[in-house]
Amino acid sequence: MNLTTILVKRGLLSASHVRMQSADDGASIRVIAEQNGIREEDALRAYAAEFGMQFVDLTTFVVDRELLNCFPSSELFRCNVLPIGTSGQVVRVATANPLDLEGLDELSALSGFPVEAVLACEGQIARHLKETLGVGGGTVRELVARSNDVEVVAGGEIDDSEIDDESQASSVVKLVNELLLEAIQQRASDIHIEPEEEGLDIRYRVDGVLRAQSVPPELHRFRAAIVSRLKIMARLNIAEKRLPQDGRIKLVVGGRDVDVRVSVIPMLHGEGVVMRLLDKSRSNFDLRSVELSPTQAASWNKLIRKPHGMVLVTGPTGSGKTTTLYSSLAEINSRDTKIITVEDPVEYQLKGISQIQVQAKIGLTFAAGLRSILRHDPDVILIGEIRDPETAQSAVQASLTGHLVLSTLHTNDAPSAFTRLVDMGIEPYLAASVVEGVLAQRLVRKLCLHCKNPYHPRLDDLPTDLPCPRDATFFQAVGCRHCHQTGYSGRTAIFEILCTDSTIRQLCTRSASTSELRDHALRSGMQTLKQNGWQCVLAGETTIDEVLSACVD
Repeated sequence: MNLTTILVKRGLLSASHVRMQSADDGASIRVIAEQNGIREEDALRAYAAEFGMQFVDLTTFVVDRELLNCFPSSELFRCNVLPIGTSGQVVRVATANPLDLEGLDELSALSGFPVEAVLACEGQIARHLKETLGVGGGTVRELVARSNDVEVVAGGEIDDSEIDDESQASSVVKLVNELLLEAIQQRASDIHIEPEEEGLDIRYRVDGVLRAQSVPPELHRFRAAIVSRLKIMARLNIAEKRLPQDGRIKLVVGGRDVDVRVSVIPMLHGEGVVMRLLDKSRSNFDLRSVELSPTQAASWNKLIRKPHGMVLVTGPTGSGKTTTLYSSLAEINSRDTKIITVEDPVEYQLKGISQIQVQAKIGLTFAAGLRSILRHDPDVILIGEIRDPETAQSAVQASLTGHLVLSTLHTNDAPSAFTRLVDMGIEPYLAASVVEGVLAQRLVRKLCLHCKNPYHPRLDDLPTDLPCPRDATFFQAVGCRHCHQTGYSGRTAIFEILCTDSTIRQLCTRSASTSELRDHALRSGMQTLKQNGWQCVLAGETTIDEVLSACVD
């Protein structure tokens, strides 16, 4: 009796709505359940009831490492099976595919224990295996078995001879693919691979926070092979291990295009690698998705439609400045508007917009590119970042000659942008005349919708400089399986917009301090980053701690 018949018999599925007819074609119960629009857990429970098996929920299950070590990890990963306990001499193993009798028999033969299958969700089993044995644990142990007992000499450099034969090389390819796939599945923005004296540390940055990954201790034996594989993928020089190198990898994962920017730097115990993941399928450059408040959106729309001048977006690295600028360009892009960008690097390709990639090695810098593109008669110019006096001077001259210049700066808040330009050599009167407005932004983590919990904070935990309604409801991060026990899932931006008026221009012309500029902007109605973040707290989107940690008083 196949699974669809069982689902119909148990009333979970109507015979007239069956979309997948058989469980005997290699599809897992999870796939069949998804194809027919029902939960995997319900399908597994129905199967268990039909054949007198037990279903177990592994959400809060704690893995017995000693029991796990009795089984070959490569087989556990291959069959997606998790030993969960013993009953006499019999080991109970959780599986999501009870029809894989051959795999269960092989697992019993290799371990020497008779096994009894119970049913559990496929994702829960895979999660416990990865958390306990590490990402790519099965592949690493295959490599260890094939490495002919290669010894690692303390202080020495691991040689690529570990993967001389074709089977070992294919295993390293598989291991690197598993690391990349796991990072993409966790929505990581960066992968950090850092060599240590007797280990290899792998961390993913998820929602702006680095998260250490469990990896097999044997992984450090193959760190040179892993780096070499990544260099090959990024078209870098695998023989050069003394100098930093930068490259790019293009991946297609599940039909989604993912760009990977690779940076390799030599360190004390080997080469460190950082990879920035850019999932193009998630790049929805719509200004409405930036989530500005109605007042902020109105002000920003006026700024990006100015006929000339300079509009700046400020914030630290990774605060979403590029997303805001790309969304702004998409908003004003039209057939009668010529837009040219100079970027380092070009992260996303925008249709209808001319984009230039900075190449400092051949002299194509921000300033050089900007001088050249003025001859192409653009209406709007995007400069990826103003990072030196030469670029700042070129940007000011472009904005003075009838162009709208959009760019980014690294400052703590909006008023600091004026003093930062002056520090870079721009005359105060020029900064005052060309800067039309500044948008400062930060990213804060959003509370997980599945586990956020209302609570009453102590008075000491509430900021004294912000209004707190008596009926306000505050939420705290709890943690669940949906958010990997962090309490947060995804991020949202908070903003501070300063629109230049005559008083700001006068203050800037006489080299007023940042605090003077800020005081006037506040009197004119500017909402600070902290105030905007507080609105997100009162709306139940984030926590007090997140906002306070992101904002500078």
